[in-house]
Amino acid sequence: MIPITRIGTSRLSNTRSRSIVYNGVLTTVSVAADTAQPLYEQAQQALAVLDGNLAEAGTDKSRVLMVMIYLSDIDAKPEFNRAWDAWVDRDNLPLRACVGAPLEGDFLVEIVATAAVDT
Repeated sequence: MIPITRIGTSRLSNTRSRSIVYNGVLTTVSVAADTAQPLYEQAQQALAVLDGNLAEAGTDKSRVLMVMIYLSDIDAKPEFNRAWDAWVDRDNLPLRACVGAPLEGDFLVEIVATAAVDT
C-alpha cells in the first residue's frame, strides 16, 4: 500500500489538511496571512505560502504541475496575474486555471496546487 502523508492543517480550517503527498505528488492549498490587504498583496502572500508548502514537502515551484486559482472577484484577475507573473518559474510553466468563486471571510484568493515530489 502506498502511504499518504498529511502535512499540517489549512489556515482556513483545522479540519482540513494543508498539504498531502501521495505516490510522488503533492497537493497543497495556500492563502494570504493578512486578509486586510488588497488582492495583489494577498496574491503575493499566498504565493509565498505556496513556496513554503512546497519546500516543506521537499519540492519547489520548478516541479509544480498544476495550479487552480480561486478569486473572490474574477474581474480582479489582472491584479492576480501581476503577482503570478513575478512568481512563476518561466522555464517550468505549470498548467493553470483561474475561476471566480465565493471565498470564506476576507480571503480574496485561494491557491490549490499539485507538484512532483521525489519519493
